[in-house]
Amino acid sequence: MAKQSVKKNYIYNVLYQILTIITPLITTPYLSRTLGAENIGIYGYTLSIVNYFILIGSLGVTMYGQREIAYVQDNRNKRSKVLYEILIMKCITMFIALIVFCFIFCTRNEYSLYYQILIIEIIANMIDISWFFQGLEEFKKTVIRNTIIKIVSVVAVFVFIKTIDDLYKYFIIYVLSTLLGNLSLWFYLPKYITKQKIKSLNIFKHLKPTILLFIPQIAVQVYTLLDKTMLGILSKDMATVGYYEQSQKIIKTALVIVTALGAVVAPRIASIISKGEEKEVNNYLSKSYHFVWMIGFPIMIGIIGISKTLVPWFLGEEFLPSIPILMIGAVLIISIGLNNVSGIQYLIPAKKQNLFTKSVVIAAGVNFGLNLLLIPKFNAIGAICSSVVAETLIIFIQAYDIRKDINLKIIINGSVKYIIGAIIMLFPLLIIGKISQPTMITTLFQICIGALIYGEYLLIIKDKYLYGYIDKIIKKIKKEPA
Repeated sequence: MAKQSVKKNYIYNVLYQILTIITPLITTPYLSRTLGAENIGIYGYTLSIVNYFILIGSLGVTMYGQREIAYVQDNRNKRSKVLYEILIMKCITMFIALIVFCFIFCTRNEYSLYYQILIIEIIANMIDISWFFQGLEEFKKTVIRNTIIKIVSVVAVFVFIKTIDDLYKYFIIYVLSTLLGNLSLWFYLPKYITKQKIKSLNIFKHLKPTILLFIPQIAVQVYTLLDKTMLGILSKDMATVGYYEQSQKIIKTALVIVTALGAVVAPRIASIISKGEEKEVNNYLSKSYHFVWMIGFPIMIGIIGISKTLVPWFLGEEFLPSIPILMIGAVLIISIGLNNVSGIQYLIPAKKQNLFTKSVVIAAGVNFGLNLLLIPKFNAIGAICSSVVAETLIIFIQAYDIRKDINLKIIINGSVKYIIGAIIMLFPLLIIGKISQPTMITTLFQICIGALIYGEYLLIIKDKYLYGYIDKIIKKIKKEPA
């Protein structure tokens, strides 16, 4: 099959990520005021519980399946066989997880109604085949699917969520959007596969390698899901979970820009590694690291600079405790961005998941311990500090593990200029925030000023990556017919 361009895939992914950014900008302020901090906390807490079962049931299939399809993406019969084998195995394990979930949480529980609705979320993940198309580097299809579903779900939020009692409706909108989105990809499937005889399939040969990837994913969830779970249990205050949940939404919204490249680069690197083209791998990774530095630092510093003007109008006065959580959590923009390059873009495609596992297991253990110590005393502040420490620890562990494969000195030296530019940008943002009222106009003005200052700085220092992108755009425009 024809190889998809990384640039085109990145554009498709970025366009969807832009929609992902716009969506919470539209719905989050409305939901924060309509449902309130406590209901938002219940939503975050119960969703964190069901995600454990989804994680356990899927056994790391998403990353493993994407990688295995990438290895055989040019062979229709082989990729068909891999799809059948992995999908059947996933359905079996997800069904077991579903039964256990229903037995434990769906009866005689304070939040039974919400857990019963979330059964659909488990089923939706059971039939998810997006990893197949990502392995084929067919990002256009997943982007179109996700875009339509996102738009429909946004409209549904404003149509059906009217009062504080409509939390169950929000759950229904969430799970149905996931289910319909995953079902839609099945219509494309016949074009890419051929039927396989059940007797020819070796379903459980994939069990061991998926478990090897499952272990680090479990560890990762300690500081992506367990924070909310432990906040709910240790603080016994769902409003606190709500403050944490909404600040994390803002951080995750910003993160999609930084990590968008990773989704399209990982399958390409897997394909390149299978062909033994090591120099090309280094080239891709070097660009990915510099992309994180160039984009991540201004976003991180920018969030710190605008937090005090953003939260009051965006989330509402009830969510003012989210401000310090957001400012501390901004560090995750850089740490998760770097970990995405070293872990998801390199270690997993290179089949060095043992090193990936080691780093996240160690960090997860540290995070869990810090949560136990800090959450009872500092609540959500303690949880976000634990996450920052954990993600930062992963950077150092993975950097040590890949030091012989990647020239880290050049990459680290290349980050200094971006740090300086982001810090220069920070001071005007703080001054504007101090002398102005916390309104949407103030925040937008801060963002525009910050972008102008940072962009001008990159032009002044003649950043080769920025100039490289500009040159490519100019050349493309000149090639376009009049």
